[in-house]
Amino acid sequence: MRGSESSRSADRPSGLDRTFRISVVLKGLDGVLELLGALLLVLVTPDQLDALVRFLTQHELGEDPSDFLASRLVRLVSGLTVSGVLFAAAYLFVHGVVKIGLVGAVLANRLWAYPWMIGFLAVFVVYQCYELGRHFSVGLLLLTAFDVFVIWLTVLEYRKQRRKPRRGEVTTVDH
Repeated sequence: MRGSESSRSADRPSGLDRTFRISVVLKGLDGVLELLGALLLVLVTPDQLDALVRFLTQHELGEDPSDFLASRLVRLVSGLTVSGVLFAAAYLFVHGVVKIGLVGAVLANRLWAYPWMIGFLAVFVVYQCYELGRHFSVGLLLLTAFDVFVIWLTVLEYRKQRRKPRRGEVTTVDH
């Protein structure tokens, strides 16, 4: 009876395993949001986006004209050009598709996907650190910290998955 209990508990995911899966799923949901953002940018003109942001922030800016988030949003969209919007849409689309594909492959335990996920996130961490140096943002700092955390979890999971025998592999037992 003890043997079956220990094998059952060995199959149960640990807290670290659950944290890894939740973090990777959150990255996948982020990829879906990026695809939706890309779609929105393609469907909405810069002038429409400017009008929408001004409408959404008018109450807040009426109460506090120096509101950090609202004033930054208005400034950001007021300078948008069609080519800038298309570049942002293409960037979000490619980034979202790659992220969703890697997340799906990692969740399916495809060994090749782990190093790609680590590298993909590492490139963005480097870029985000560069951006933090140029213009500090608490949101970007938190995103960067989360990406570093996901990289660390992915490295741990990759090491664990590499130690597992794969379907079709022949394992030998030394006597």
